[in-house]
Amino acid sequence: MNFPIEKFKNIATPFYYYDVELFERTAKTMKSEADKYGYVLHYAVKANTNEKLLRILSSMGFGADCVSGEEVKHAIDCGFPKSGIVFAGVGKRDDEINFCIDADIAVFNCESEQEIEVINELAQAKGKRVNIALRINPEIDAHTHEHLTTGTIEDKFGINLWQLESVVKKVMQMDFVEITGLHFHIGSQITEMSPFILLCLKVNELQDMLEKTGLTVKHINIGGGLGVDYEDPDQNPIPDFAGHFATINKYIKLRSGQVLHKEPGRVIVAQCGTLISKCLYTKELQKKNFAILDAGFTDLIRPALYGAYHKIENLTFAYSGIQEVRQLKYDVVGPVCESSDTFGKDVLLPRTRRGDVFAIRTAGAYGEVMASRYNLRTLPKAYYSTEL
Repeated sequence: MNFPIEKFKNIATPFYYYDVELFERTAKTMKSEADKYGYVLHYAVKANTNEKLLRILSSMGFGADCVSGEEVKHAIDCGFPKSGIVFAGVGKRDDEINFCIDADIAVFNCESEQEIEVINELAQAKGKRVNIALRINPEIDAHTHEHLTTGTIEDKFGINLWQLESVVKKVMQMDFVEITGLHFHIGSQITEMSPFILLCLKVNELQDMLEKTGLTVKHINIGGGLGVDYEDPDQNPIPDFAGHFATINKYIKLRSGQVLHKEPGRVIVAQCGTLISKCLYTKELQKKNFAILDAGFTDLIRPALYGAYHKIENLTFAYSGIQEVRQLKYDVVGPVCESSDTFGKDVLLPRTRRGDVFAIRTAGAYGEVMASRYNLRTLPKAYYSTEL
C-alpha cells in the first residue's frame, strides 16, 4: 500500500486511513466470484460500521448481517435494502426484535428455542409471520484464536446438535415464524480450507437428517470467517476468493432452488484500513527499548484483547529514501495508563525518533468500530485515499 506521507504530516494523529480503491477492488472481486455460483453476500456490519464504506457496499448489491438493532438501523440508513438484512446475535432484546419485525427484514438468525418463542409471541402481537433461520452449532473446531471460535460445543452460540430435531418439531408447530434457512458460523480469521470443508459436509449431513422431519429450507448460510494476511498485507492484500468459493461449491450439496448465503466482514475491510500514529517519545534502556505512540488500545484494541499481531511500520524512514539505517528492537506501546496498551513487542524498526509517523496495518476490521474513550481520549477521525 502506498501512503501519502507528505499529506499525513499535516493531519493530527492518531487517525484511521482507508485505501478506498483497495476496499472497492476487494469487494468487487469477492462479489464477482460469489456471483459465479449464485451465492448471496451479507456484509458483517460489526467488522466496521464506517458510513462511507457501508454506502459503497450497499451500492454494489451486498446485503447486511447485523448483530444489534442499532446495526440494523444503521444499515438501513446506509442504503442496504431491508429485504437484504439479516439479524443475528445470541441475545436479541425485545425492542430490537420489534423494530426488525416492523422493518420487514429478510430473516432472524435464531440461536435458541426460547428466543424463537419470544419472536413468535412478538410477531403474533403484530399479526405478522416472520422468517427465521436456525443457527446450528456444528461442533467444529476452526483452529483459530480461542476468543474467535464460535462453533464448538463449549461456545455460547447456536442450537446444539442434540437439541436440533426437538427444536425443529416445536418450531414447525408455531404459527408466526417460518423456518426458511439454516445458519452456521464456525469462527473468524480462518486461514485454512479444511474447517470450511468439514462445515460443508456437516451441512449436508444435517440437511439429510432434517428432511426426514419434513423440513427443507430455502437458504443455507455458512457464515463468514475467511482470514486475511496480517503478516504481509502488501503481498496478499486480497484473499483467494476464487479458490474459497470453488471449494465451497465442490463440497456443499444444495437442494433444488436452495441458495447459499455468506457473511464476509473482516475479509473485505481489514486490509484497506491503517491506524496512523506519531511517536511521542522513545526510551532506549539496557534491556528494553520503547517507542511510545500517540495511538493506544483505545484506537485498536485487538493486540491487547487477543494478543493479535499487526504489522508495524515507521513510515518516516520508509519514505525517506535512506537505504541503510540502524535497526533496533522496540516494544511499540501507547499512552493509555495500562500495561496492556502494547501494539507489539520486540518489533525490529529503524532507529526511531520523536515525531516519526507510524502505520499499524490491517486495522480496517475491528479497529475504528471498537474504539473507546477510555482515559477520556478523543476518538480518532477517518480519512480516505480518495479525498487526500
